Amino acid sequence: MKPRVSARRLWASFITAGAVIACAPGAVASAAPQAIPVEYVNLGDSYSAGSGVLPTAPGTLPQCAQSNINYAHLIADRTAVRLTDVSCGGAKTDDFYRAQYPGLKPQLEALSPRTRLVTFMIGGNDGDIFGSTVAKCVAAAASSPGANAPCKQQYGNSIARQIRTETFPKLLRAYTAIRAHAPRARVAVVNYPWILPAKPQVCPDFPIAPGDVTYTHGIQATLNDAIRRAAAITRLTYVDAAAASIGHDSCKPKGVRWIEPLISDVQSVTVHPNALGEREMAAVTLRTLARR
Repeated sequence: MKPRVSARRLWASFITAGAVIACAPGAVASAAPQAIPVEYVNLGDSYSAGSGVLPTAPGTLPQCAQSNINYAHLIADRTAVRLTDVSCGGAKTDDFYRAQYPGLKPQLEALSPRTRLVTFMIGGNDGDIFGSTVAKCVAAAASSPGANAPCKQQYGNSIARQIRTETFPKLLRAYTAIRAHAPRARVAVVNYPWILPAKPQVCPDFPIAPGDVTYTHGIQATLNDAIRRAAAITRLTYVDAAAASIGHDSCKPKGVRWIEPLISDVQSVTVHPNALGEREMAAVTLRTLARR
């Protein structure tokens, strides 16, 4: 059982119901139950949903692959909050405003003036940035054996330019809409933990060229920077999961990595956070909220 240590300042900036949260560095918080639970909403895509990490959350749409132990559920399980989690695998910023699947509502409809805390991760599926980059770089390596960075040679700055010109405005719009739908909430946007390291290397379970490891890392850095800039403009709390995940990318061994590589026997949804990654994202989110 986690130790119960009072950390009122974690919630003092956005809770008026008198909740007391426990938070220890590197651990998820714990708290006594309250008569009026804090309304907490988690939005976002498969990284936010914890897709691939079993067990699946009861009562959720199978296509969303929402984990019952994703970072939002871990926060809710150990704090005085009532979680509504509408995160869903494959979600784009457009799915904040429209139904992603029949039977689902637009994600923004989960928010209200009663909402006091919002967390989310979004942007990696806009323009299919994550999926298409991985596919392009795997294909480039297969068609150019022995080349150092065939994906970079073929696509250059085009993917990063797409993030800056197309994804960034969508992030701004989405963040502004969250603020409008939940005007009294503390809103925290979590960036993406590192999929690949910054230095060129061979990753046996991630079959791309060594130089394209660095190239792919740079594309993710461009997306995380767009997330950071949009958060600064809209005055949302920025949770830097990427910085915390250095040394825990998918090239690392089991038990160290937070992200599963392309070839994995740990979970069916690869190139996504594993259970350790979800626990660590919960911890870094709580630490960030406690500091600000």
